[in-house]
Amino acid sequence: MVGASANPLRPSYFVFRYLTTHGFDVRPVNPAYDDIEGVKCYKDLASYAADNGPPDIVDVFRKPSETPQVARDAVAAGAKAIWFQYGVINDEAIRIADDAGLDVVVDRCMKVEHARFSGGLTISGMNSGVVTSKRRAL
Repeated sequence: MVGASANPLRPSYFVFRYLTTHGFDVRPVNPAYDDIEGVKCYKDLASYAADNGPPDIVDVFRKPSETPQVARDAVAAGAKAIWFQYGVINDEAIRIADDAGLDVVVDRCMKVEHARFSGGLTISGMNSGVVTSKRRAL
């Protein structure tokens, strides 16, 4: 997760925490931290790949203007996919990843999509057991 934060008020922290508590092996990438929640934080994707091999998915929480370099780094690290979170839209970054053959997801939140898929997303934030994107009639 590029741009992961240890600040509980940041969306990247919330998504990191959600995914790790739901069994996903998430590795934070942010030069500002040594670890987040006890998980080693890598300074860049190259150092992650050197220790662990290519990442399956690079989840991106960065300003759109910074994403072309993140896409180049993901390609160089051998990533299979890149996931740009809500509002992280940059045509150049998308083109770089797509041209390199990565699967590309844009303007979606991994936490929201997982919760939607698993039936855990409702207007109240509770699990209704129903998988839908439509609200019930009141």
